[in-house]
Amino acid sequence: MSLAGPLHELSIADAGRALRAGEVTSLALTEVALDRIAALNPALHAFVLTLPERAREDAARADAAFARGIDAGPLQGIPYALKDIYGTAGIRTTCHSSLLHDHVPTADCAVEEKLAAGGGVLLGKLGTFEFAIGGPSFDLPFPPARNPWNLNHFTGGSSSGSAAAVAAGMVRMAMGSDTGGSIRGPAALCGTVGLKPTYGRVSRRGVFPLAYSLDHCGPLSWSVEDAALTLQVVAGHDPLDPASADIAVPDCAAALGQGLEGLRIGYTRRFYIDNPFLTPDATRALDAAAERLADLGAVVDEVDIPDFALFDACAQVIMFAEAYAIHETDLKTRPMAYGRYAYQRIASGAVLSAADLVQAQRLRRELTDAVHGGALRSHDALLTPTSLSTAAPFSDFGPDAARWGGMLTNPFNVTGSPALALPIGFGTDGLPLGAQIVGRPFDEATVLRIGSAFEAAAGVSGHRPPLALPAAS
Repeated sequence: MSLAGPLHELSIADAGRALRAGEVTSLALTEVALDRIAALNPALHAFVLTLPERAREDAARADAAFARGIDAGPLQGIPYALKDIYGTAGIRTTCHSSLLHDHVPTADCAVEEKLAAGGGVLLGKLGTFEFAIGGPSFDLPFPPARNPWNLNHFTGGSSSGSAAAVAAGMVRMAMGSDTGGSIRGPAALCGTVGLKPTYGRVSRRGVFPLAYSLDHCGPLSWSVEDAALTLQVVAGHDPLDPASADIAVPDCAAALGQGLEGLRIGYTRRFYIDNPFLTPDATRALDAAAERLADLGAVVDEVDIPDFALFDACAQVIMFAEAYAIHETDLKTRPMAYGRYAYQRIASGAVLSAADLVQAQRLRRELTDAVHGGALRSHDALLTPTSLSTAAPFSDFGPDAARWGGMLTNPFNVTGSPALALPIGFGTDGLPLGAQIVGRPFDEATVLRIGSAFEAAAGVSGHRPPLALPAAS
């Protein structure tokens, strides 16, 4: 292949082909990434820690492996970054909190083990909401990440730094986590792809938990193909994660490009159309996305799933109960070490009863059965919103923790279904809008196939934020 354009714009797939053809080195990709981080991060605050020496060592190791004919997989020689709840041996992992400001794990998390074994190049750690909850707080050790499309707006959360870094082209792929939408929400508001795999598909071992039964790990990336290639590396059974599923991982990238003929996609329009946070921009973009999928050959018709309020109540009770159980000792002994937002949200779990949690778990089973045995029994996937509006400005966040409305992601943490966030257009304010493709359990291949076809036809993913900063070359 012939390299055209700046190196930082090469996808994982294209960079991989160039590496294997000897047209570029991992060290060259890494130096470009480090230069771009140095130029952009002072304004975006996506990275809380950069690791230039480690990155150069990883890159040199990958280049040497290529020279010896060793190929460890699609991420060999590719720079990436981790949300700062992913444990890394000998490298500070803070969860964006004063409580863990100097915390240095002694072991890598399972995802980092796989990325390192696959020859990836670790650039650093990315900002998050404190303990992956709370909001864009200014009372923490590091400032909140800013949206590359407008620095006065937030990124969504809690994989805030991951979304900002990918959207700004600092990195092609960043790992995030998703307990109620923390991969898909930032992906939607920053105009990137974000994949929440099926619950149990990717090990959470060594990743600081928010809610054990809702937590998922997955990538944010520039493209669906890059998400698929990343999943091939990080997915798989881990006997040390009690929730890990011992189910074979298919070649998800092989399903890309097959087209949509023969697929049935359920459009959950009635699920959101009366939501008070719905904007005209989002309505137009979602309807246009449904029409585009039909134009691509899929059978698209409207389907019903249970009311969002039921999913939301169920998810909130489970998340706050489990989060409180994790943080109870620190909340009682070191309450002032928490930021205000995280403290207020996690401490709310103290008032929940055992009966509340039992009822929420019972409702969870009913809701999961209603989705998997209903709309997803008759359809291969669902089209549904991620957010019903564009990113809010920081000025909308007051002194106390508040839930931002219009984010419709947590239903699929309740069900554990695979869900892929995709950019589908822009609002009149110039900020991104997104939708999600939701699939049957462990059928990421179909979800990615649909997303890839939409991405190629819509052309939205090729748009980049108008950053008034020098581009890397």
